[in-house]
Amino acid sequence: MQPLLVDIKRGSLEDGPGIRSVVFFKGCPLRCVFCHSPETQDHRVEIGFSVRRCVRCGACAEICPSQAIDMSFSGRIHRSKCNRCGACAEVCPGGGLNRIGTYYSPEELCEILLRDIAYYHHSNGGVTLSGGECTLHPDYLESLLILLKNHGIHIAIQTSGYFDYRSFRKKVLPYCDLVYIDVKFADPRLHKLHTGKSNRRILSNFRTLLREKRVEVHPRTPLIPGITASYRNLYAIAQLAWEAGANDVALMPYNPMGFEMASNLGRPKPQLPEEFMTPEEEKSVKEMFDGIIARLSPKSTL
Repeated sequence: MQPLLVDIKRGSLEDGPGIRSVVFFKGCPLRCVFCHSPETQDHRVEIGFSVRRCVRCGACAEICPSQAIDMSFSGRIHRSKCNRCGACAEVCPGGGLNRIGTYYSPEELCEILLRDIAYYHHSNGGVTLSGGECTLHPDYLESLLILLKNHGIHIAIQTSGYFDYRSFRKKVLPYCDLVYIDVKFADPRLHKLHTGKSNRRILSNFRTLLREKRVEVHPRTPLIPGITASYRNLYAIAQLAWEAGANDVALMPYNPMGFEMASNLGRPKPQLPEEFMTPEEEKSVKEMFDGIIARLSPKSTL
């Protein structure tokens, strides 16, 4: 399976130290109900439709080989008929239809990422591999990372933690400087309910990574109102992280930006708040978490 990319974000200041380029891989083993990048879940090419950009020219309907385009249908694409060939997106003049998922060889991707090498070195930045779940492709990552490391590039990985550890340790970890690993729930029942998978493998990988001592590891917890941002869940995560030897836990404010993309992909609207957390809400959760840490251990560095 060739890995597809959704995007390459240049000049990021939020995905690791310094100025970074972030590579978003397509495909993820989890199906989080609160996913803010639903276009990265399916490992296959997808066709997105934006009603705001549609000029209703009908060129897409004329060229579609499977007759999946219906100009009278609000979602425009009958997904059960679509073969994902992308012909409609190629003739769309307004960008209402777009093909999501592009393949680059490791050499091609490395060449693109090295265009910003001066920024990486000047700012102590580098490249962050994200998703979806980039670790689904260990052979590809190994080839890419060897090329990047030949140029002294700092490498960060953002992962859900759901990966085969033996393969990761052999093919990816030797070239990593920093790993961000999501710890969304401590309770395996809640994790499966909201992500579709047990967190047993994730927590095992998290603990094992911390024992490696050869890579910097930071757990991250997304704050989802009514789901992960509860006292009970955050207390359990803090306790788990402290006992595993983590130095910190990053709390990531709720991000509702996946709503429009879910609609563009013909998926149902998530039953979640449509607004970002307010500064007051973020402050309240942060104070609650600080209180949890103080209760766990006055000497804790979390």
